[in-house]
Amino acid sequence: MEQSTNTAKIVANRVTKQFSPEDPEHSLALHDVNLTIEMNEFVTIVGRSGCGKTTLLNLIAGLLYPTGGEIRISGQLVDGPGPDRGMVFQHSALFPWLTAIENIEFGPRNRGMAKSARRVLAHELIDLVRLQGFENKYPRELSGGMQQRVAIARALATDPEILLMDEPFGALDELTRAEMQSELLRIWQARKKTVVFVTHSITEAIYLSDQLGREVTAEEVIQASESTAVSI
Repeated sequence: MEQSTNTAKIVANRVTKQFSPEDPEHSLALHDVNLTIEMNEFVTIVGRSGCGKTTLLNLIAGLLYPTGGEIRISGQLVDGPGPDRGMVFQHSALFPWLTAIENIEFGPRNRGMAKSARRVLAHELIDLVRLQGFENKYPRELSGGMQQRVAIARALATDPEILLMDEPFGALDELTRAEMQSELLRIWQARKKTVVFVTHSITEAIYLSDQLGREVTAEEVIQASESTAVSI
């Protein structure tokens, strides 16, 4: 991926993240990473455990700060979290004491949106993620896939420009995971957000994204295709 274009939404320039200066050999998570993501693009970062995927996502989110280099969003330096970025985690991280619709309303409520307006918005998102009839269920009453639908709707409720997704389907069974992949593409096409998606799965990465966050070999593509055929 080239370093920069006029339409770039996210630009990482020589980003380095070291967690412990006292132990540089074992605490270096990222070194000189360059990445350009265009507006409304769906980019997947794929790699082994411990290679720095989640660290990079957290740097884009502003939850961590680089020890070298910089990240810019729409030309502005990232110096902390912001409403332009929504995040979905591997586990839904829903508030267990709130219903599905109350979880979705949480962000807009904290931003001061009127109750009637946020309820209309929440119902629109319930329809978008196809959870009609489950609005008043608590997280414990929902399946894993349903919980992740609520988590996606909650992330969209503040209308972020960027959706950051950290292995959001990793804890789901294969059939539910395949369903959620298709649902995510449908939602992305409907809302046209810039999506940065982290996964361990090459199959998932190839299926979902416009770009991969690393090169994939021909052998891996063949393996992914075979794996997809088996799952079908």
